[in-house]
Amino acid sequence: MTSTATAETTPDTGLDHLEIQGVKKVFGENTAIARLDLSVRRGEFLSLLGPSGCGKTTLLRMIAGFEHPTNGHIYLDGKDIVGLPPHRRPVNTVFQSYLLFPHMNIADNIAYGLKQAKVPKPEIAQRVRDVLALVQMEDFAGRKPEQLSGGQQQRIALARALVNRPQVLLLDEPMSALDRKLREEMQLELKRLHTKLDTTFVFVTHDQDEALAMSDRIVVMYDGVIQQVGSGEDIYANPHNGFVAGFIGKQNFIPAEVTSTDGGTAQMVSANSTVMETPSLDLRPASAAGKAGTLSVGDRVRAAIRPERMRVAPAGEETGRPNTARGKVISTSFLGDVIQYMIVVGDNDELLARVPAAGNELLAADAEVDLSWDADAVAVYGFEGGA
Repeated sequence: MTSTATAETTPDTGLDHLEIQGVKKVFGENTAIARLDLSVRRGEFLSLLGPSGCGKTTLLRMIAGFEHPTNGHIYLDGKDIVGLPPHRRPVNTVFQSYLLFPHMNIADNIAYGLKQAKVPKPEIAQRVRDVLALVQMEDFAGRKPEQLSGGQQQRIALARALVNRPQVLLLDEPMSALDRKLREEMQLELKRLHTKLDTTFVFVTHDQDEALAMSDRIVVMYDGVIQQVGSGEDIYANPHNGFVAGFIGKQNFIPAEVTSTDGGTAQMVSANSTVMETPSLDLRPASAAGKAGTLSVGDRVRAAIRPERMRVAPAGEETGRPNTARGKVISTSFLGDVIQYMIVVGDNDELLARVPAAGNELLAADAEVDLSWDADAVAVYGFEGGA
């Protein structure tokens, strides 16, 4: 079931640093990871993104060596590392809990792994100084962990992992315990570190904003299956299926039925008689398990529109857009640079719209409005099990 690091090699492409081929993980009768293939480029910041239970942490633990694949191979620089214990892999992991030794000062915490590896003392001292400078914590070497804030402890956990000079740094939701402001600061800190180091980062998170802010590429996972891999911009603008469309960013989904596909344009109508038009005849699947297809009259679908693609105007104002619906504002939120509206159309089509705060009037709750969007703002997805 497993193999040693020298048992097999995979061709060196010159780009892919970490290759995961045909990996599957089963716990008893539960499949945590279905057959999975993934290439990680040397020096990139790759995020594994998905809801709890999607398999992202299990995948990270298999790379680290804390779990073994039921099937498949994990290659690092062409060598299969499945079967190697964690301490013999050139990777280090930063966990959700920082696991700092409370009885040791910060310098000794960082130096612990080097001492276990019997690195000469002068080299240990220099490497500890260097990594403390890297995380901007030089003045804290003599303190105990309890004397540090959460953000400072996280920096020390990063320093302890980086001092061993890993080829791959694995980060398992390391910022989950921090408040929002500190998380945003640490996102910038991690990006700063990544740009300074020739190290591949594999980052696990369930926070889409975190993944979008930091990643070179994002791997969206659900139910042990990769749904999509790409840059944050690509995934946001062109989600491959309904799950990705709903998980990355805000999305309005409107159940509808296709009524026409004439002239290369599809028309749909919702249960509340909202008529929609899209220039695309492509039907995207609900998830990676579904199949894409072509829209046909009578298909039951979900029309998807991003909130920022919508325009909100007082009722009766001409919009000139092909998709327009009369609605009522049920809530208004001023978010600084944007105004967010929740608008009900018909009996129960609740749609989220976001418009720039600059140049737009703040409309009150209960105001009647015209909600509109361009035809190319509409993507069409099937329901799970078929459209």
